[in-house]
Amino acid sequence: MPETLLPELRMRTPLLLLGMALAVAACDAPPDASSGFQVEESTIARTQEALLAGEVTTVELVEAYLARIRAYNGTCVEQPAGRLGPIAPIANAGQINALSTLNLRPDAREARGFGPRRARSLTDAADDRLDMPDALEVAAAQDLLLQQTGELAGTLHGAVMAIKDQYDTFDMRTTSGADVEYADDRPPDDATFVERLRQAGAIILAKANLAEYASDGARSAFGGTFCNPYDTEREPGMSSAGSASAVAANLVTCAIGEETVVSIRWPAAVNSLVGLAPTQELVSRDGMIGAGLNMRTGPICRTVADAARILDAIAGYDPRDALTAFSVGRMPERPYADAAAAERLDGVRIGVVREYMDREAFSVADEESIRLVERALVDLEGIGAAIVDPGPGGALFQACIDRYAPEYYNSAFTRAYPEIFPVDEAGEPAADHIATLLEMNREPERVPDRWTLRSLERFGAVGESRYMMNRYLAERGDANIRSQADLIERGTFYEDANFPDRRAILERSDAAMVLDTAVRLQNRFALRVIVMQCLEEQQLDAVVYPTASVPPRRLTAPREPAVNGRSPVGWSRLGREGFPALTVPAGFTTEVWDRERGEDGSTRLVGPVPARLPVGVDFLARPFDEPMLFRIASAYEAATRRREPPSDFGPLGEGP
Repeated sequence: MPETLLPELRMRTPLLLLGMALAVAACDAPPDASSGFQVEESTIARTQEALLAGEVTTVELVEAYLARIRAYNGTCVEQPAGRLGPIAPIANAGQINALSTLNLRPDAREARGFGPRRARSLTDAADDRLDMPDALEVAAAQDLLLQQTGELAGTLHGAVMAIKDQYDTFDMRTTSGADVEYADDRPPDDATFVERLRQAGAIILAKANLAEYASDGARSAFGGTFCNPYDTEREPGMSSAGSASAVAANLVTCAIGEETVVSIRWPAAVNSLVGLAPTQELVSRDGMIGAGLNMRTGPICRTVADAARILDAIAGYDPRDALTAFSVGRMPERPYADAAAAERLDGVRIGVVREYMDREAFSVADEESIRLVERALVDLEGIGAAIVDPGPGGALFQACIDRYAPEYYNSAFTRAYPEIFPVDEAGEPAADHIATLLEMNREPERVPDRWTLRSLERFGAVGESRYMMNRYLAERGDANIRSQADLIERGTFYEDANFPDRRAILERSDAAMVLDTAVRLQNRFALRVIVMQCLEEQQLDAVVYPTASVPPRRLTAPREPAVNGRSPVGWSRLGREGFPALTVPAGFTTEVWDRERGEDGSTRLVGPVPARLPVGVDFLARPFDEPMLFRIASAYEAATRRREPPSDFGPLGEGP
């Protein structure tokens, strides 16, 4: 079958593949600008139409993206003390530094003007293995296949992709953004989902820069600082922001991100993109550096339909990730892409999470983003959705929290209210806690009003970070880097007070001696019970809320402080417990409020400052109900069309 031909060629006859690739590449004509095909904003479907019609070849497509990378992927900040020192933002830099590594052999890379730091391996300078074709060689082989058979190489032929550097790619260096002395900076094999992307015909062109080790802050020791294409003085989102900004600036078709908190959805939102954090157990975490219980793999694209196509390729059971066993028997009968073509939402009931839209609870910095999401509620009603809205100041989930939280959180709940559930000096109950819990079960109004969706505790997992990192490194089997302690000893770290101290984070993690995820697992089960029950009681198909209500800060400015459960980087409580969530462009701000630091270290709001920055709206559904999310999101997208590319990263004026 065409969709399996390329992997078979790569594994079985690499010399034949390389010969085919070189032969096709040698006779390829230059891109024809008169063909009518433009790579900017092209969808997978449109690209495939162009390929089948002969408007563009796969090699020309890859070359067009490489030309844009060459034009726009340079350094976007000033570095007066060098690559590892403090940075200063540059207004209208025209560069974003979103991609750290390119899938090109040395000759191809140098011929296109990319320096040695973009090499796909720094430990293999020759990079001449025939079983590791680069992106141009794979593209040439796909062109030959199309020429000989008239068929595409798979459902994702024409999707040129970037992969967050947190994930293994057998042909490109993988270090999670770290500058570390691996004996071999390439892992031994692909992450499972990467292998599935290749089998579907996607071309893996680059590794995306990230907040090092998938932490906070738009910077890594290896890749450097990366910037928001809508305002290069501002951050582009959380750790997957390199993936998102590359898609926003049309450096690739789609990208893969990872989400622990909001690292897929917030970067997608502030880059006017579609980002899906799927059901926790739907996509394999195999090949993820430091995979944790609440970490998810998902697509970032410019359209809902493209995100659905990517999910079709990567979703499903993988024996190398035990959590995906929960997906068995729960996959949809039809492709996700079939659900991503809706125009109406008649019969769909969507609840409004007003807990995340309470102007009185937050600050003036949140107001315009909330207003844009309230406009989205009107848009949804206009295409037939029934909006279940508790109204300003209301709480969609409060009744369910009052009824079920005491029982399902039990000891975690009682610890939060020592005045109601007293303990003695030894920590033993000084009263009958069970009797009090039973009274609350009979009379939910007795539950303290401080226990809300915004105030639910965020329970960590002791030792998980060290355990998962060391497990990954053991499986990778590198001769130099065998443990997290080796990462600390053999790593080079940046020093800049504006970004998290990566070395200190690793050192704190490495001090753990016990693995205990029990509290996190209980929290996940309790919140799922509460949310699922509330969705059913109100007959809701999904809920809606702002992805984040605070626009991205300037790169060196203080963050808006957390207040009343609102994080400055987005709403994460529901998604972190495994519910699928999808963000879609909701519009742009006209002005924002920024933070500045005083001489005494305190911060204050200043503004408003004129700023046109993207805002996203989140849709969240029951586990494994991604088809409902795609239905809602595609209908909303079709009715509003609020995605806009960044104005400083337009067409180059030549090529497709």
